Amino acid sequence: METHSRPELTPDETVAPFIDPATKKMVVRSVKGTNPATARTELTVRDFPVLVTDEPKTSGGTETGPTPLEMTLASLLGCESVMIHNVANAMKFDYEGVDLDVAGTIDLRGPKGVPGIRPYFEKVELNIVIYTEEPQERVEQLARNAEARCPVMNLMRDAGVDVVANWQVK
Repeated sequence: METHSRPELTPDETVAPFIDPATKKMVVRSVKGTNPATARTELTVRDFPVLVTDEPKTSGGTETGPTPLEMTLASLLGCESVMIHNVANAMKFDYEGVDLDVAGTIDLRGPKGVPGIRPYFEKVELNIVIYTEEPQERVEQLARNAEARCPVMNLMRDAGVDVVANWQVK
């Protein structure tokens, strides 16, 4: 099963929200960073160990961490994993796990300042392998609901990135 755009869910296939829909619940997520005038940034999220972003040596970095765009792809995988888990729980969907990989295509002229070239991904291809014996129609319902609720995937799609999600059942 392959999807490119945000799924339009019918009422019959929409999994119930995991929260009271009538009660607004705003939260703030925050990250702190420090950068010593290099391509390397040290990031602090709550009480977790420091995260580092950097650039390859060919781009003026020191290769001490993933690039910010690689971190964006990692965020997509993490976010989609959480949505799969949450939707599966709501559906009482039985699965043993998922494997995910992602690749993003970018025209490097954009972040290098060439006018008219966007400085972010043109296309992102996500491969999801889910280990389940559930019927195909339930897998499709899970996939559509997880994608419709994934904040990172929807940020990308709303930015005009061609996000392709390939689902495979094993």
